[in-house]
Amino acid sequence: MNRKEKWRRWQAALPHIGQRMLKTSIAVLLCLVFYGLRGYRGQDMPTEAVITAIICMQPYVRDTRDYALNRLDGTLIGAFWGIVFLLLLLFVPALGSNLFVTYVLMAIGVLLSLYTAVAVRKPDASSLSAIVFICIVITFPDVENPFLQAGDRFLGIFVGTVAAIGVNTFRLPRGRNRDLVFFLHTSDLVPDRFSQMTPSVSFRLNSLFQEGAKICMISAHAPAFFAPQLGTAPALPMIVMDGAAVYDVQSNRYIWAETIPGKASEKLRDYLERMGRSYFLYTVHKNKTCIFHRGEFSAAEQSVLYQLQRTPYRSYLDEEYYAPEEIVYFKLIGADEEMERLRGELKQILRAGKLRAAVQPQAGVKGVSGLYIYSEHATVRRAENYLMRDLRRKEPNLKPVELQSPAGYRSEHDAMVLLFRLRNLYAPVRLFPSRRST
Repeated sequence: MNRKEKWRRWQAALPHIGQRMLKTSIAVLLCLVFYGLRGYRGQDMPTEAVITAIICMQPYVRDTRDYALNRLDGTLIGAFWGIVFLLLLLFVPALGSNLFVTYVLMAIGVLLSLYTAVAVRKPDASSLSAIVFICIVITFPDVENPFLQAGDRFLGIFVGTVAAIGVNTFRLPRGRNRDLVFFLHTSDLVPDRFSQMTPSVSFRLNSLFQEGAKICMISAHAPAFFAPQLGTAPALPMIVMDGAAVYDVQSNRYIWAETIPGKASEKLRDYLERMGRSYFLYTVHKNKTCIFHRGEFSAAEQSVLYQLQRTPYRSYLDEEYYAPEEIVYFKLIGADEEMERLRGELKQILRAGKLRAAVQPQAGVKGVSGLYIYSEHATVRRAENYLMRDLRRKEPNLKPVELQSPAGYRSEHDAMVLLFRLRNLYAPVRLFPSRRST
C-alpha cells in the first residue's frame, strides 16, 4: 500500500467537519470580535455571549430559534429577580450583614426564578433563569450597580443568541456528489420491522431524497414493511429479503429476484415434510410477495404470525398457485436453540442444493427465532452489483458507498448521526464548489 492510499484511508476514517461545527466557530468569532471592539480583553472578556452561541447552535434553524428564545426568556426572568435581590440588599443593609441570611435569600431567589418560569409556561427556561440569577447575585456585596450587572448579563446572552441565529440562517455553499450511490440498511434507522421511524429520522431521510441523493435502502424483510414509511419515494429501488430481491418502490414491482433452484427446493420440501416440520414459503408471484404455509401451525409459528397479522403489510395464503421457480426463501420458526440445531442438521442438504441459511431472532417474540433458507447466490452484495450494473448503463461514473452504524440501531441519535454523515458525504461544504459536483 503506497503513501497516497494510506493517506486516503486515514482521511476517510476521520469524521468530516460538519456545517454545524463551522457555523458554531463563526458565531463564536463574531461574539469575540464584538466585545473586542468594545475594549474587552483577557479576564474582563464576558463569556456569556460565547457560551450562548455554542449552546444555541443547533442542526436546524428552527431548533436554534427555540433554544435562543428559551435562553432569552430565562435570562429576563433571572435578571429580574437578580435586580430585585440586589436592590433589596442595598436598601436594607441589615439583610446583607449576615452571610447565612444572604445565602438563604439567594436560595429563595433561585426558587422564585424557577417558579416564575414554570408559572409563565416557560418550563424549558427554568434552569437557565436560576443560573442567570445566581450569576448576577453571587458577587454581592461587590456589586456597585445592580442594573448594570443585570444589563451586562442580558447583553452577553443577547449577542450570543443573535450571532447563533444569524449564522445558522446563513447557509454555507454545498456541493453535490451526484456520482455516489449510498447503500443504507433499514436496521440502522428503526429497531425492528414493526417499529416506525421517528419523525426526525423520517424528515431527514425524505429531505435527502428530495435533495437528489441516490440512496438504496437495504432490508432483511419484504418491501411492504418499510416502503410505506417513505413519504417521498426514493429514486432507486430497494434491496429486500436480505439481498434475495430488488424492489422498485416507484413502480411497485420486483425488478430482480434470486430464487431457489427448483430441484433444491423439492429436495428441501421433501426432507422437511418427512421430518414433520412445518414451514413458510416466500414467493414473488406477479410482482407481489405471497406467503404460503405448509403443515400444522406450531405454538411458536402462531406467536410470530400473530405479530405479523397485526400489520396490514402481508397476506398469508392457503392455496398454492405459484411456480416452483418463484420461491425466494423458506422460513422455519421455533425456539432459538432448536433453529440453531436444525441448521446443523440441514448442512448436507444446503451444501448439495447450493443454499445458505441464517438464524434471526423474531421481533416481538422472546426466545423464538426464524431459520431463513435462501439460494447461496441471494446476497446483499450480489444485489448491489446487479443494481450498480443497471444504473451504470446511464451513468457510467457512479460509485457505491455503503454506510452502516458500528453498533446498529440503539436510539434515534444513532440513526440521525448516520444520516448526517450521509448528507456530509453527498453535499459537503465547499467554499469553491466545482461545476461537476453541483
